[in-house]
This record gives sequence, structure tokens and C-alpha cells, in this order.
Amino acid sequence: MGRLLVEQVVTADGYAADPAGGIDFFEALVRPGADGEVHLNDAVQLAYVSQADAILFGATTYRMFADYWPGVDPAVEQVAELINRLPKFVVSNTLAAAPWGDGEIEVLRGDALESAAMVKERFATVIVWGSLTLTDALLAAGLVDELHLRVVPVLLGAGRSFTPPAVGDRALELGHVEARPGGVVSLRYVVR
Repeated sequence: MGRLLVEQVVTADGYAADPAGGIDFFEALVRPGADGEVHLNDAVQLAYVSQADAILFGATTYRMFADYWPGVDPAVEQVAELINRLPKFVVSNTLAAAPWGDGEIEVLRGDALESAAMVKERFATVIVWGSLTLTDALLAAGLVDELHLRVVPVLLGAGRSFTPPAVGDRALELGHVEARPGGVVSLRYVVR
């Protein structure tokens, strides 16, 4: 069985969305560093995505990605070529189709956990970005192998946590930590 990696962008106080469901705090990812330059660190994101064999989305995150990534110039954002080339799946019982650029990606209907387990069986490394409802189910079921957090220097005080209340007692082993210009900290945990 393959590895399932979940990446979330969260605030310093642990929220993945504001109380209204917004993610405006993501702007902190492109906040200039002390030198005044914006450091997206394409090399780090490119290395992260390069390990993937497939991408799995929930419906909301799929819509955000499908609206953006198919039209991105790889010369501007190097990771776009990988995101567009990798096999992609969306778990949804409401989407009739999942257009992606000039094509479509596969919609997995039925039980979300069964669908995720099937993708995990077919591919060595599967990445899930955001997809909070799907991620809740994956974490609660113990299907997540690694949790990647990009912590932005913002405090919301309230909002949507990136973990479900029923996640249970899960031990995490710190695999990597990196501070980035602009105050973003990247953390990688192995889920035990």
C-alpha cells in the first residue's frame, strides 16, 4: 500500500479557514521577507510534488485548483507542469464531472474512505492538499501517513481547525522543520 501525504496551510493558532470558511490568510505565503523579496521557494514545493504519483482532492479544493493550475505558465510556477501532468482524482458524490484544462479528471463516487484506500493501493505516493472534509475522514480513519503543515504567521482566534474533533490520540513524529523568509514554517510529521 502506498503513502498518503496531507498538506495543510494553517495559521499559527491552528486554523485552516476563518470562521466564514475563507482562506485570505494564505496571502501570508507570499508576504515579503526581511529583504523585501517574496520567497515562494519553488524548489522546495517542486521537490515535494516530485515525490507524488497521484493527487487526491475533495470537491472544494478541486474547484480551486481546477480554476487556477491548468492555465498557469510553468515558466512562472515550475510546479504547474507536475500538477497538471500527475493523475488526479476528486472524491465527490455531487460533482457530475471534473474538468481540468482541456480534459477531465476522475470523479470517485461512493464512500470517501474506500475511494482514498483504492487510490492509495494504486499509487506509491498520493498527495492531498487542503480538502478539509476529506482530510478529516482520512485522519480519523488512520489513512494519513504524513502530515505536512505550512504554518503562516497569522492569528485568527477562531475558525476551522485542520483536524477533526474525532481524530483520537495520534502520535506524530517530527520528520523535518524549516523556517522560511516571511515567517512561514514548514513542518513534516510522520503519523503513527
